[in-house]
Amino acid sequence: MNKETQPPSPRERLYRRERRSVPAARAFAREALAEWGMRERADDVVLCVSELATNALLHGVPPGRGFLLRLLPYGDGAGVRVEVHDSGDGVPAMPQAEEREPGEGGRGLLLVSELADKWGVGERGPGKIVWCEVGAAWARPPVTARTAPTRST
Repeated sequence: MNKETQPPSPRERLYRRERRSVPAARAFAREALAEWGMRERADDVVLCVSELATNALLHGVPPGRGFLLRLLPYGDGAGVRVEVHDSGDGVPAMPQAEEREPGEGGRGLLLVSELADKWGVGERGPGKIVWCEVGAAWARPPVTARTAPTRST
């Protein structure tokens, strides 16, 4: 009998260029993490999703376009990678303290850099992929076809 477990399947969803997409992306991430059994640092992942989705809407999604949110388990249960794909120009950069204006904005990537183990930007044609990785163990091993529990009658 094969007891090798498979990591959870990647999840992805497209979102339109509208403000309600950010709470929808958070809910999608929270649901995926719960199904995967990831409790440790789930709030960190959801906050990173929120910040990256917000940045995509404000700076990376031209009118009439949307963004793709992709959640990928990595490292045999070592964590989750969050990717936000957009079709906008430019490369996000962490604002320097002296460059930020007082108020609410300008802290998204700072939060991501503090919460995530790694983050970065990759190329995409057109646009870019802004990603982060958050290490955390899954609460339970993933279920595979060979080890799936059977129903008792």
